[in-house]
Amino acid sequence: MVEILFFLSSGLFLGWSLGANDAANVFGTAVGTRMIRFRTAATVCSVCVILGATISGAGAAHTLGKLGSVNALAGSFTVALASALTTFLMTRLKLPVSTSQSIVGAIIGWNFYSASLTDSSSLTKIVTTWVACPLLSGAMAVVLFILVRVALRVSKPHLLRLDFGTRWGLLLMGAFGSYSLGANNIANVMGVFVPDNPFHDLTLFGWLRVTAVQQLFFLGGVAIAVGVFTYSERVMKTVGGGIVKISPVPALVIVAAHSLTLFLFASEGLEIFLAGHGLPTFPLVPVSSSQAVVGAIVGLSLFKGIGIRYKVLGEISLGWLATPLLAGVLSFLLLFFMDNVFAQKVFAPVPYRLDRAVIEELARRGVSDPHLDELAPRDNARDMQRQVAAMTRLSPEDIRTVLELSEIGSWRVDMRAHDPSAWHDMGLTQGQIEALEVLDGRSFERSWQLRRALEAASPDWRPGDDGPAGRKRNKLLDGQFSLLLRMFDTRR
Repeated sequence: MVEILFFLSSGLFLGWSLGANDAANVFGTAVGTRMIRFRTAATVCSVCVILGATISGAGAAHTLGKLGSVNALAGSFTVALASALTTFLMTRLKLPVSTSQSIVGAIIGWNFYSASLTDSSSLTKIVTTWVACPLLSGAMAVVLFILVRVALRVSKPHLLRLDFGTRWGLLLMGAFGSYSLGANNIANVMGVFVPDNPFHDLTLFGWLRVTAVQQLFFLGGVAIAVGVFTYSERVMKTVGGGIVKISPVPALVIVAAHSLTLFLFASEGLEIFLAGHGLPTFPLVPVSSSQAVVGAIVGLSLFKGIGIRYKVLGEISLGWLATPLLAGVLSFLLLFFMDNVFAQKVFAPVPYRLDRAVIEELARRGVSDPHLDELAPRDNARDMQRQVAAMTRLSPEDIRTVLELSEIGSWRVDMRAHDPSAWHDMGLTQGQIEALEVLDGRSFERSWQLRRALEAASPDWRPGDDGPAGRKRNKLLDGQFSLLLRMFDTRR
C-alpha cells in the first residue's frame, strides 16, 4: 500500500500541474478583463473541477487507453511524472498547454520503451482533434458573438445591467467549463493508476456508494484544485490579455465557446444521443482545453478585426508542438533510469502466440494466409508485428487483427470477488448477470474468447445491427466488457 501511494504521487503532481495551467483556459479571460477576481475564479473552478472529476470522470479514457496500456505501477508513475514535468515546464514559461498533449506524448514514449504498438487509429483521432478543436472553438465563438450582439441590439440593456449579466455569465460558463475540464481531463491525471487503485468501494451514511475509481479521481481533483490556487494566476494573465486585449462581453463569448467545445468532445451521453438518432458524433478523445480557448480568442479577434499579438501566439503554438515531443523523450529517458538504475519493473512483457483457436477465429473473420501456422511465439507486439509482416502477405489491417487475437492474457470470472451491486451499477441486465454466473470460475487467456463465451451464454451480450439503435447498443456493450476485463484480470 505504501509503495502504491508513493507511486501515486506523480499523478498528484500531474494534477497540480493541470490545475496550474488549464484553469487559465476556463477563467483566464474573466480574470484578464477584471470582471471576476482571481480568488473567486479559483474557488469556483476548484469546486467544479472536483465535481466533474468525481461524478463524470470517465471522460475520454477509453480512447486514451487504446493508445497504450501501461501495465506496471512503476511505469504508470514514470509516465505521469514525465507528463507532469513537461506541463510544469510549460507553465513556468507562461505557456497554456494541456495535459492531454503531454500524457499522449508520455504514453507513446512508454510504447517505444516497452516495444508496444501505438494504435494508429486512436493516435490519428487524437491528433486530428488537436487541429479541429481550435478551429471549431473559433467558429463557435464567432457564431455566439453574432447571436449575443443581435440580442444586445434588441434588448438594449442598461450598462449596469449588462455588467451584472456579463459577470454572472462568466461565472456560470466558467463553472460549466471547469466541470467539463474535470470530466475530460481527470483520466489523463489518474487513468494510468486505475488498474493498481489502492482504494476500495465504500458506502457513506448507509446509502451513498462511492466507488474506488471515484475516490481516486476525487484525490486527483483535489490536486488540480491545489494547482489552481497556488500557481494558475500567471497563465491566466497570458490567456486573458497576452494574445489580444479582450473586453468583457467578448470574454463571455470566449468562455462559452471554450466550454461548449470541451463538452462536445467529453460527453458520452451526447454521443449516444446523436448516434441513436443517426446523426454524426464527436469523437470522445482527450482534447486540449488550451487549444479550445486560444482558438476562440483568435477566431473572434479575426472576425472583429482586432490586432493579434502574433509573437505570443507563435510562442503558444510552438509550445503545443513541443509538449508531446518533450513528454515522449522525457518519458523514455525516465523509464530507462527507473528500469536500469532503480531496478523497477516499468512494463510487463505481453506474449503473443498463434494456435489453432486463433487461426480458426482469423478464418471466421476472413483473414487467412498459408504461412500463419509457421509463426513463432513472441514476447512483445513489435517483434510479432515484424514477423507477421515478413512471413505473410496480410494487409496492415489484417496484421492488427492477428495481433489482437494472438495476444495472451489471463482472466478469471469470479463473481464472489465483487459486490453484487457492482453489476447493476454497470448497467448490466439480468440476462447479462446470469451469463456471468454461468461462466463463474472459468478462466480465459484471450479476451475475445471471454467475449464469445458471454455472447453464447446470453443474447443480452450479443451485438446489435448497423442501425442507430444497434450502434448505441454496441457502444454500451463495449464499455461494459472493458470494465469486466479490468475486474477479472488476474495479472493485476
